[in-house]
Amino acid sequence: MTELLYLPDDDGTTEFTATVTEATEEYIVLDGTYFYPEGGGQPPDHGTLSWDGGEATVTDARKNHGDVRHYVESMTGEPPAEGTTVDGDIDTQRREKLRRMHTAQHVVSRVVLDEYDATTAGNQVHADRSRIDFEPADFDEADIERIERLSNEAINQDYPVTKANRPREAVEREVDEGRALLNLIPDSVDPLRVVEVEGFDMCPCGGTHVDSLGDVGHVDIVDCTSKGADVDRIEFQLEA
Repeated sequence: MTELLYLPDDDGTTEFTATVTEATEEYIVLDGTYFYPEGGGQPPDHGTLSWDGGEATVTDARKNHGDVRHYVESMTGEPPAEGTTVDGDIDTQRREKLRRMHTAQHVVSRVVLDEYDATTAGNQVHADRSRIDFEPADFDEADIERIERLSNEAINQDYPVTKANRPREAVEREVDEGRALLNLIPDSVDPLRVVEVEGFDMCPCGGTHVDSLGDVGHVDIVDCTSKGADVDRIEFQLEA
């Protein structure tokens, strides 16, 4: 089983050393990794793995029955043998963009829940542009301007962002109704990793996030479209 080394609160690390437990020409499995595997609306990290006599570019990372498979291209040399020590190097620029984007998604979701009582029905984070689906929602232009303004006002407060494992029972008691789809998380998952923006938001989440809200930058909402009855999609970008 691959240990997710970035959990619960080490998602700023982008260089590490680990040991190979399985390797093919298609993928490499390690005993522990800081690469984020795709999930929760967040895409995987990219980067490289290198070892004595070889190197490969990581283009995807996915969970597979407890392991994380680092899917690779442009491998030089033979696949590393089991027990080989490898150096992992994550694309730092991409990781930071995703940390900022995912944290921004939490901020916008919090604002919309507070102001419009609409829950996050789905989201997809990308490095350059992200989206959130809200339900029930029927936003007009003034609503979008208000959501953008309030989101940036919160970001400008530069609240601390903490990530920690918490007992499931406590999370179920403390997380505001409509802020998390806890019923979709298997009961066996306990504790839950929680991302908290001090005094502003708390939500179970396994993604990568900044440590201080001011690092997010400025949210620009660039589109709002209807995705069906009572569902609106907001798309946004970030300025540094």
